[in-house]
Amino acid sequence: MDALEGGRGPQYEQACTQLYELLVRIAMNEVFRRGPRYRIAGPELSDLAHQAAADALMGITRKIQEFRGDARFTTWAFRFVALEVSSKLNRHFWRVPNARLDLVEGQVPDRSGIDPVSHWQARELVEATRDAVETALSAHQRRVFTAVVNGIPLETLASELKTNRNALYKTMFDVRKKLRAQLIAGGHLSALG
Repeated sequence: MDALEGGRGPQYEQACTQLYELLVRIAMNEVFRRGPRYRIAGPELSDLAHQAAADALMGITRKIQEFRGDARFTTWAFRFVALEVSSKLNRHFWRVPNARLDLVEGQVPDRSGIDPVSHWQARELVEATRDAVETALSAHQRRVFTAVVNGIPLETLASELKTNRNALYKTMFDVRKKLRAQLIAGGHLSALG
């Protein structure tokens, strides 16, 4: 860690190389653990891991003076790479034009403890919601809704859309209003509930 504080020279370069190798291992573990959920595999995952490790290394070298020693250095560095992996996976996911909206995982009714009627009603509601998302929302509203449902951080979404959190909150308010109206009109929700 002391070698990273210098900012120059062969010791600094060697420390950066060693730290980068550690960050790549951490990033690879993270992307391979979380990648399938984002429907990313193979070389794309490896590329994301290397990008995240490189960006984390840059962040660490910029903020090395802030390391107070409250935790192990590797624990502190892990946080940087984990945040970069999350950011990269989220950005990658919502830029994919064919991303599917999975509101409910498929469950086998007899194994899940759900009676067949409740299971059928839940599936019908999910299908009605998917239909409402496709037909009642504008392209912008659909993009924001899909990103929010899939866990994209609002800061990331606001940055990508060149807007602010308040505008996103307003968009989601309008989205909920439109979806609710469509689901009530279709008989899937009660106007009172």
